[in-house]
Amino acid sequence: MRLATLKTQYGTTTVRVDSDYTGVELDHEDVGALLRSGDWRKAAQLSGEPIVFDHEDLAPVIPQPEKIICVGLNYARHIREMGREAPGQPTLFVKFADALTGPFSDVAIPGYAQGKLDYEGELAAIIGTRAHRIDHSRALSHVAGYAIMNDYTLRDFQRQTTQFHAGKSFYRSSGFGPWLTTADEWSPGTGARLTTTVNGEIRQEDNTDDLIFPVAELVSFCSHLYPLSPGDVIVTGTPEGVGFARDPQQFLGHGDTVRVAIDGLGHIENTTVFAD
Repeated sequence: MRLATLKTQYGTTTVRVDSDYTGVELDHEDVGALLRSGDWRKAAQLSGEPIVFDHEDLAPVIPQPEKIICVGLNYARHIREMGREAPGQPTLFVKFADALTGPFSDVAIPGYAQGKLDYEGELAAIIGTRAHRIDHSRALSHVAGYAIMNDYTLRDFQRQTTQFHAGKSFYRSSGFGPWLTTADEWSPGTGARLTTTVNGEIRQEDNTDDLIFPVAELVSFCSHLYPLSPGDVIVTGTPEGVGFARDPQQFLGHGDTVRVAIDGLGHIENTTVFAD
C-alpha cells in the first residue's frame, strides 16, 4: 500500500495511491495524522472518493514530523570520500520539519546561501507505532513504511563548525516522498538500488542494504535515546558521489534538477532555483 499527502485548495489530504496519478482520498489531513490515529492500517483501507492528482500536487509525505533524525557517515565508501573515520555508533543530527518540501517542488535558494549546494539521496524509514527502548529484533515491526529524501546540504554552512545542523536544515530544501510505501510491500534486505542523478547524469548509485548501521539497528539505537512516535522519520545516510567530494567539486546551480530513485519506492525530483 502507498500513502501520500496531497496539496489541495483547502490545505492537505491523505491519499491511498492506486497508480502514479490516481488514488482514493482518506479522512485525514496528512499521512502523519493518519499514522497517529491509532489503527492506521485499517483506516488506510477504508473506501473513499477517487481522486486524480499531478506529481506537483504532492506535499512532503509527513509534513510535520515530531522528529527527523538523520544519520551521517553510514555508507563505507562515502565515509572514505569525505576523509572521515568509520564511526563506532550511529552519527546523528536533526533536521527541522521546516526543511521539508514536496517530492517534486522547486527549491528556492536566496543569494546568501548559493555558494556550495549539494545533494544527498537517502532512504527514509517512517515510524508507525511508538517505540521506546526496543530490541533490535523487534525494531522493524515499529516501522510503518519507507520513502525517499534528498538531504539537501549547504556545504559552506555545514563546514563552518563541527556541527552538521546549519547546513542540513535550510528552509524548504529537502524533497521528501513521493509517498510512504508500507513495510509489508517494501522492506530492507532486497538489495534495492539507490540512484541519484543531476540533470540526468548519475552521481550516486549504491545498494540500500550496504548501510553500516541497518534500519533495524538505527530504530533500536534511537529508541534508547528517546521514544519514537508515529510519523517520526529516520533518514539513513547517503552513498558516495556527493558533489563536495568530487574532483573537481560539482555543486548545484540554478536550474539543476536532482532526481533520487530507490527500486520499489519510486523517485523524487527537485529543481534548484536561485532567488533574488
